[in-house]
Amino acid sequence: MTATVTAGSRPARTVPAVRRRRRGLMWIAQHAIAVALAIMFLGPVVFVALTALMTDEQALTSHLWPRTWNWANFEVVFARSDLLTWTFNTFVYASLATLFMLVSSVPAAYALARFRFRGRKLAFLVVISTMMLPPQVVAVPIYLIWARLDLTDSLWPLIIPMLFGDAFSIFLLRQFLITIPRDYTDAARVDGCSDVRILFTVILPMARPAIAAVALFSFFYCWNDYYGPLLYAGVDQEGWTLSLGLATFKALHSVQWNLTMAATLLVTAPVIIVFFFAQRVFIEGVTLTGVKG
Repeated sequence: MTATVTAGSRPARTVPAVRRRRRGLMWIAQHAIAVALAIMFLGPVVFVALTALMTDEQALTSHLWPRTWNWANFEVVFARSDLLTWTFNTFVYASLATLFMLVSSVPAAYALARFRFRGRKLAFLVVISTMMLPPQVVAVPIYLIWARLDLTDSLWPLIIPMLFGDAFSIFLLRQFLITIPRDYTDAARVDGCSDVRILFTVILPMARPAIAAVALFSFFYCWNDYYGPLLYAGVDQEGWTLSLGLATFKALHSVQWNLTMAATLLVTAPVIIVFFFAQRVFIEGVTLTGVKG
C-alpha cells in the first residue's frame, strides 16, 4: 500500500528518505576527491604487497592476484641479506640524528622567535638561505673534512652535524613558537623564571605538536636517506642502512620481483606503522606551524 495525501491531512513522510539520499550524494561529492586520492596512493602499496606474495613465475604478469600465498618470500629475504643489521643501523642513525636535531634546533628556534637582538632577521635569513643550498655542492669539501678526522666508512658524518641544527626544523619550530602569546612568557618572567626555565616549563609543553612534527620529518628523512649512507657508509655491509642495502638487494635480484617487493615491503613497514600511530600529532603540528609568519 502507498500513502495517499487527502485534503486537510499531512503528506506522507517521504522527507527522511529524501534527506538520506541527499546526504549520501553530498558525502560522495565531498569525499570523491579524497577517495580518488586514497585509491591513487594505496594502489601501489597494494600492488607491492600482492607481488611480494607471488611466485617468481607469476610476478609482473597479467594475473594481479596471487595464485598461491608464498609467505616464504620474506624468509628468503632475511636469508639472503643482512636485513636485521641494516635495520639496526638505520634505527640508530635516525634516532640519534633526530635527538641531536631537537637538542640544537629547539633552542635556536626559541631564540629567533622570542629574543629581541640586533641582526635577528639577518640570522633568520641566513638559516633560510641554507635550505636553498643543495648538499651536493659542498659534498667534496665536507667529505675531505670527515676523511681527515678519520670518521668515514661510518654513519657519524651524518649524525654529528645534527648537533649544529637543521635549517628546515628551525624554520618550522620558529613559525610555531611565534604563534604562542607572549603573555605566558611574560608572566613566567615576572615570577622570576630564567629563559632556560621558561623554555623547558612553558614553551616545550605548548610546542609538543610542532616538536613531534619536526621529529617525524627528521626520522623519516634519515630512514629513507640514500645519498648520505652511499657517500659515507663504505663498502662494508655491516655499516649499511636499509636504503643502501635495498638498492644492492634489488641489483642482485633484479629479475626476481617477488623478492624485491618483499624486501621493499619490509623496509617501508616500520615507517608506515610509525606514521599510522603518530599521524594526528604530525598533522596538527604541520598545520599549526604556518598559522602566523
